[in-house]
Formats: sequence, structure tokens, C-alpha cells
Amino acid sequence: MVRRPAAAVLLLALAGCGTADPAPPAPSAPAVSGPSFTNPVHADNFPDPGALLADGTWYAYGTNTGTANVPVLTSTDLVRWAPAPDALPELGAWASRGNTWAPEATRTAAGRHVLYYTARSTATGRQCIGAAVAAKPGGPYTDSAREPLVCQAGEGGSIDASPYTDADGGLWLLWKNDGNAVGEPTYLYSQRLSADGLTVTGKPARLSRNDAAWEAHVVEAPQLVRRDGRLYLFYSANAFDSDAYAVGYATCDTPRGPCADAPENPVLRSSPVAEGPGHSYLVTEADGTTWLLYHAWAPGAVGSVTPGRQLWLDRVDWTDGRPVVRGPTADPQPAP
Repeated sequence: MVRRPAAAVLLLALAGCGTADPAPPAPSAPAVSGPSFTNPVHADNFPDPGALLADGTWYAYGTNTGTANVPVLTSTDLVRWAPAPDALPELGAWASRGNTWAPEATRTAAGRHVLYYTARSTATGRQCIGAAVAAKPGGPYTDSAREPLVCQAGEGGSIDASPYTDADGGLWLLWKNDGNAVGEPTYLYSQRLSADGLTVTGKPARLSRNDAAWEAHVVEAPQLVRRDGRLYLFYSANAFDSDAYAVGYATCDTPRGPCADAPENPVLRSSPVAEGPGHSYLVTEADGTTWLLYHAWAPGAVGSVTPGRQLWLDRVDWTDGRPVVRGPTADPQPAP
């Protein structure tokens, strides 16, 4: 994918793009009988959200703006979000400013926070993945490495890093090779991380590729989630700057796969109130309730700089082991 930050025009003619098939009605939001909210939960541009809960506060990290490498929003309830300082004021020595995409963070067993981000490698000219550390979840994070953590220059580059901690404490990194940038297939990868989260170990494994019609030329934005002992791989597919962009999932035997795509994909797609929903992040409350944070374009505003890709939140219910996303909806719904 060739993503552009908020300061750039996002109307790209990507091969394989098309108009999405007519969407079925989205699952309705639950009836409201208490505090409620309506989408979007953040009306300004905030693409590619990744989230982290720390000491009762949610931190959302997004793709760069004209003034911040890693813009941050904070919230105590997932609904009311406030801007925070740039989490990564300085990029690693290997990277150039202006294309810092889709960051996500995790807390290691040693108590350090590690932020995984995508940036342009000055050596290869491709998007690659770096890792930066901080004592606090909001940063500032520092990347002291001279080279990126993952950089598949021969496969178009590497983007959309997502850390995952398994039930045994093992730390993993997921990402996507940027094959569509060079006319090649795209794959979702996973690889084991060292305990400090700063080194990949062993060999990478391919979990999935763009082989379904709805995915078109790209799969991306992977996230592994374990629920009731089962591993779910959430991901987005199709052109990010079209109404065909959508979210699907697969089930996996292990963090290295194998994984099988769900037959009901996509599980989140355009509706009359939001277009091109995607790059999602599933969050789980203490009581097990799950919500999906994602970005979406306002109707008729796909590719816009303003309002751009806004931040949305919808509940996810589980039916016979399958996630059912209650959105996109702009109707009032019960607050988390």
C-alpha cells in the first residue's frame, strides 16, 4: 500500500481497486438503557489505530500527521479521547521522516514499553519496521538501532507491525510485506520476539495471503487475539482509499499458523454511515466484553484530508466462536 499522511491527498488509482459489492445491513447496536455514545468517537483524522491499556488509561497510536511522527490519543472509557504529545519525536537513525505508519505498543515482562512502527528506510527506499522503547506508555520512545527490526526490501518492504503476547508469555510480532507496492502478493507474517521485544528470533512464518476475491490486491493490519483458548487473526483487505476496504478474520492453530480464513468474511464493511472501515484493533475489557477500534471515512469523503479517517468504536459479540461486529453504526449505543 502507498499510504499518505493527513497533509497529502489520498485519491490514488490503485490496481485492483473497485467499488464494493452492496453491503448487507450491519448488525444493529444493542438497545440503550444507560450511558451511551455515538460514532465517530474521534472526529478528526486518526488513521491506523493501535491501542494499549496501562493503569486504567487507553493509549491509541496512529499514523503520522504533518507535525507528529506518532500521534497519540488517551481515554479512560474508549469513548472520550484527548490528544497527547508525539510518542516518537525522533525516528531511528535508519529512517527518514514523513511516512511513519500504523504503530502499536506492548509492555514486556520486564516492565518496559516497546513501540513498533513503520518508516521509510534510507538505505533501501522501502517501508520497514523499527522498535523503540520507553519507560511510560505515552513515551517518548527511543529507537537506538542502526537498522530496522524487519525489512523485506525484496518483497516490497514490511509494514503494519503488531505485537502479540501468548498465554505462555511468549512475545510475537506480526506484520505484512508491502508486496502490492511492487505488484507482488501480500502475506501476513509472524515471528517470535526476544523477551525484551527488540530482536526477532527463528524464522518468519506466513499466516495468510490475499487469495480471496474481497481482498483484491492486499491483506494487511494483522492482529492476533486469543479468546476462550482459540486464536483469531483479524486483518484488513482491499484498497484503503476505497469503499471496498473491510475487515475479516481467520482462526489459527498457533501463532505460527496454520490459519484458515472465516467463510463469512468480511465481518466489517462499508455501511450508509461509514465507508472503507478498517485497520481495526480489538480491545477487551476486564469483564471480557470486546470492542473494535477502527478508522473509517465519512460517507462521500473517501480519500479526503478533512475529516480524513475518523476513529470509530463498535461492540463485538461472539456467536458460536465467531466474532459479530455491531457496526459500522452511528446510532446511540451503550457505552463501555
